[in-house]
Amino acid sequence: MKLKEKLQHKYALSEQGAKDMFKAFAACTLANLAQMLPVGLLFMLTGDLLNGKIPHKHTILYIAGTIICLALLAFTEFLQYNATFFSTYIESGVRRRCLAEKLRKIPLSFFGKKDLADLTSTIMSDCATIETASSHWLPELVGAFISTTLVVISLFFYDVRMALAAVWVLPVAFFIVFSSKNIIHAINRKGNKYRIACSDGIQEALETLRDLKSYNAQDTYMEELNKKIKAVENHSVSAELLNAVFVSSAQMILKFGIGTVAVTGSTLLMKNEINVITFFMYLLVVSRMYEPLQIALQNFSALIITDTQCERMDEILSHSEQTGTQTLTNNGYDIEFKNVKFSYVSGETVLKDVSFVAKQGEVTALIGPSGGGKTTVSRLAARFWDIDEGLITVGGMDISKIDPEMLLSMYSIVFQDVTLFNNSVLENIRIGRKEATDEEVISAAKLAHCDEFINRLPEGYNTLIGENGSELSGGERQRISIARAFLKNAPIILMDEATASLDVDNESLIQEAISDLIKDKTVLIIAHRMRTVDGADKIVVLKDGTVAESDTPAKLKETDGIYKHMISVQLQSEKWKIA
Repeated sequence: MKLKEKLQHKYALSEQGAKDMFKAFAACTLANLAQMLPVGLLFMLTGDLLNGKIPHKHTILYIAGTIICLALLAFTEFLQYNATFFSTYIESGVRRRCLAEKLRKIPLSFFGKKDLADLTSTIMSDCATIETASSHWLPELVGAFISTTLVVISLFFYDVRMALAAVWVLPVAFFIVFSSKNIIHAINRKGNKYRIACSDGIQEALETLRDLKSYNAQDTYMEELNKKIKAVENHSVSAELLNAVFVSSAQMILKFGIGTVAVTGSTLLMKNEINVITFFMYLLVVSRMYEPLQIALQNFSALIITDTQCERMDEILSHSEQTGTQTLTNNGYDIEFKNVKFSYVSGETVLKDVSFVAKQGEVTALIGPSGGGKTTVSRLAARFWDIDEGLITVGGMDISKIDPEMLLSMYSIVFQDVTLFNNSVLENIRIGRKEATDEEVISAAKLAHCDEFINRLPEGYNTLIGENGSELSGGERQRISIARAFLKNAPIILMDEATASLDVDNESLIQEAISDLIKDKTVLIIAHRMRTVDGADKIVVLKDGTVAESDTPAKLKETDGIYKHMISVQLQSEKWKIA
């Protein structure tokens, strides 16, 4: 792998970002070398002063040289600033867009295995850390290495003994910091766990505040949350102290370099093996040479710490994507499952050899005990996950060969867990079809019987409904979700407890509207209320990840099976009353 590709892979850089990083390396190197230019002038000036006078032509040279040095210092600092900061901020925007694009394409199974706070930390905090590494730590570290190497080579041309006295501390100092790598990685990973646990605790407290207050449990919960916050604080202090031990020790070793140069130079000077000018030059050079290295040691340690962040970022960017052709080749919209096997986690099978057909123009209901695989089947039908074995087709077309976004253009989906955005009612419904006009959105809202409650809102369709529709009731949120399905008007409809949050009157109205929506379409519904699925054309009973029964409601009622038992149990529960 080429160096450019390694940089792209490790620090989540685009091709242009990697090129800009090389420019940043060069700019930092030039800036460091420019800081050595005044040493040359001082060296010449010291020689003239030791000779007792400064020639007139040298005076002009010193004045011109000072002006040139200042100009070069300003110019190289300008180059460095542009190469390290401006380019990095542009690249940071590219990185976040690439990350968002990647998250859009990877399978939903990835999100099922990741903690929400962990993902949020990677997207927000880790991105910011890598941005800082790209703008501050890495360019300055590489620039210091290159410039110091060039200076060290030049020192050996003058006097090997003095050069060795100056440079012996460099490998020792960097080895001290490098030796901390494994310890720092372990500490950083542990710190991430503390931070994620703390974030989870805070988020959970905000989401469950009502329940905590209802049961007077807020004090107990806060005690546990305070422990998590304290754990983050204590670990951060310990980590900083441990890092300081290595970095400060390495920086202290660098200081010995000046001492060894002074001792070696004094000894050689007393033996008349070097002159005063050479001695003075080495003292000046090492005093300037060690300064960028002091910062480089801190940057080196910081980069070691970012390895954990880079690994977490790479886990996302290197994850396999769900891909496929953009061309739909289906003949009709029948959904067929053939010997489908699926597991969320390896070794824990959820579906075992599931086979059935949901025909176009019919309503196919998925029922069965909780945990039987109903919701999993509906998600697999839309390729939210890829199956382990078997085949799922739509109109004879293998959905695993189709681009997920192209495939979903054929689906209208209404799940029990509705997701709404902190935007207007109008825009929340328009998600169903982004190019829809206001009139079409309002028409869909009326079909879903949203018009009644929307007109009561302060600004009607332009009312902001809060985060995840917090200003609306559960039934109102559900109806907006159904309005999206009306607006999209896709040939395949997936419904998971679509009317679960509605009262009896609204449920009846919505069911009438849905009857118009589903004409000539493939409909796959999940419901626990038997009266909801009684009018279905076909019922598929799932139990323990297998198809236990499959037939029309009328025929299943005649057999002594799961469907008949579920009807019986629900009839008994309807007769229950408070004594």
